[in-house]
Amino acid sequence: PTKEHISYEPLESCYARIVLALLSFYLMPCCPLPAVFCYLLSALLDAFDGHAARALNQSTKFGAMLDMLTDRCATMCLLVNLSLLYPSYTFLFQLSMTLDVASHWLHLHSSMMKGAASHKTIDLSGNPILRIYYTSKPVLFVMCMGNELFFCLLYVLHHIEEPAAWLYWLQGVCAVISFLKAGISVLHLITASRNMAAVDAAEREKTMTKTQ
Repeated sequence: PTKEHISYEPLESCYARIVLALLSFYLMPCCPLPAVFCYLLSALLDAFDGHAARALNQSTKFGAMLDMLTDRCATMCLLVNLSLLYPSYTFLFQLSMTLDVASHWLHLHSSMMKGAASHKTIDLSGNPILRIYYTSKPVLFVMCMGNELFFCLLYVLHHIEEPAAWLYWLQGVCAVISFLKAGISVLHLITASRNMAAVDAAEREKTMTKTQ
């Protein structure tokens, strides 16, 4: 990106997210509450920078890529920490990381190949669940924040000797949301794979047409 592109206001918010995420990673071994505060604040800024980019007409492919990478890396680093705290569930955390990164990367790549400016730009003729997921801001916010909050609660509850009952209730609700989001990630993989196959088929057909 050019110097102008990397200094857009929405990107400055994304840079702040990165700093907060790094700070939360640094604090995780010793300071659970400040770590979670920085982590969730970084996640909340995700909604702000996307809204600001659209409002200011400053959406860029670099911003879309940076946004997705920040989300994936932040969640992945938290799950690495959870694997240390809950070693018996390491495989599940690894599976979650793999599904999250693979599905979003392939979805973003297929979106860019089809000419979309962002992985959140959805073909309205595509999968109806993904269409609702990305076009309904309340749904997207609840799903993303519920998923992040579930992992944060796993982290926090490990460090609290006598957690309040409502924390377990909230964790249960967020667990359902996290499970649903994992299902959406599977849809990401399937839909993106089909999109990539369609792009490949179109390119082969175009090549064959030129050679005839």
